[in-house]
Amino acid sequence: MARHKSSEGPSVRVLRVGEQVRHALSEILMRGDVHDETLASHTVSVTEVRMSPDLRHATVFVKPLLGGDEAEVVKALKKNVRYLRGEVSRRVNTKYACDLKFIVDDSFDEGSHIDSILRTAHVARDLAADDEEE
Repeated sequence: MARHKSSEGPSVRVLRVGEQVRHALSEILMRGDVHDETLASHTVSVTEVRMSPDLRHATVFVKPLLGGDEAEVVKALKKNVRYLRGEVSRRVNTKYACDLKFIVDDSFDEGSHIDSILRTAHVARDLAADDEEE
């Protein structure tokens, strides 16, 4: 039976498992279960987890609070990926333990940049001119 790729996005199951993995990782990092000096000294927020359709690969977007030492935190997470993978597989009931790939989440920085652009004088002037035309 052939499966057709849908343009609707990920299935509900893929989204649900991704959210379960996010919660599991957040809990592990919050409790300090990982014995790593870098992770112990930083509070790490797991902002999103994107699962592959076969649930074997997870892309984990992380952001250290206060935005500092992002490279060090990701390096520490990659160093402890085997432990994290084992803990996630114990907490999330799937057929296979998913591979974890950690990436710094830049969406907050992009949002701040767009906000600063929208607050510039000439953009505000253009937006005000559009409002007057209506």
